[in-house]
Amino acid sequence: MNLKKGLSSIFPVLDSDKRKLNVINSVMESAQKNHDVINIHRHDVNNVGDYYCAPHLYFEVLKDKYLDISDFRSISKKRRNNWVENISNDSLIIGGGGLLNLRHFEMQMKLFEQLSVDGKKTVIWGAGHNEIKSKNTGAFTNYNVDIKKFGLAGTRDFSMKNEWVPCVSCLHPIFDKKFKTTQEIGILFGKVSTKNKKLQNKLNHFPVSSNTTSLDEMVSFIGKSNTIVTDSYHAMYWAILLGKKTVVIPTTSKFYDFKYPPVIASFDNFESKLKEAQSYSGVLEECREINNIFAIKVFDFLNL
Repeated sequence: MNLKKGLSSIFPVLDSDKRKLNVINSVMESAQKNHDVINIHRHDVNNVGDYYCAPHLYFEVLKDKYLDISDFRSISKKRRNNWVENISNDSLIIGGGGLLNLRHFEMQMKLFEQLSVDGKKTVIWGAGHNEIKSKNTGAFTNYNVDIKKFGLAGTRDFSMKNEWVPCVSCLHPIFDKKFKTTQEIGILFGKVSTKNKKLQNKLNHFPVSSNTTSLDEMVSFIGKSNTIVTDSYHAMYWAILLGKKTVVIPTTSKFYDFKYPPVIASFDNFESKLKEAQSYSGVLEECREINNIFAIKVFDFLNL
């Protein structure tokens, strides 16, 4: 018996799997209501994309009504109990972000699916698949939950057989700003690659930034670049919204199914792919219109 298993048999709260199962069971054993609404997403203040991909930031009726999808495994009993209480008492807006087909969120998503079947009002808004296994990244066909079982569902993956609703972050007013292009290429690292010192040193002759800075810094960096090279989903998305040529280094399936495709490359060969990159016009306006139309459906469904 290893140390973790030994301790968890005496102190179950120390074991993450048991904590998660206890929370899931607590929700399933609770009376389910639709008193108010809560927006569930990965509320990570250290990841700009995760933080700004949530509808509660863009609609007054949802202001301050959010819950971190990861709190169900928190060491803090208070945070776990708060998670159970919010899930049980409120209707659920789930998204945005890569919440589907990712192990870290699978238990939560299957719980939300079951709650929807049992009568809970549920909405998926701008979430998408995030499959890590390389064999699935280029030809993704199925989610790990049945989207049809949710009350309303709009996902950010264009080719899936349901309503396409791109990330709601397009509604942020920062994208109305005008930027002057001052650099040909900008490399914008995701959270993991930011910690890769070898990669950082290899590419230090390029202007670089990351999705661990701030929204202002990240969008300004994109705005002053003619071409963005990135392994961050939201850097890709925001670059396309701003009409930038975009090259992506995929880390999961999420990069392969936006309506306006970027060039796919790697950090080893992206320079040879730069000439293939193209810009798109009118994407910002399209994505905003789709989200505003979807919002009307959501608020009508939830009686808000």
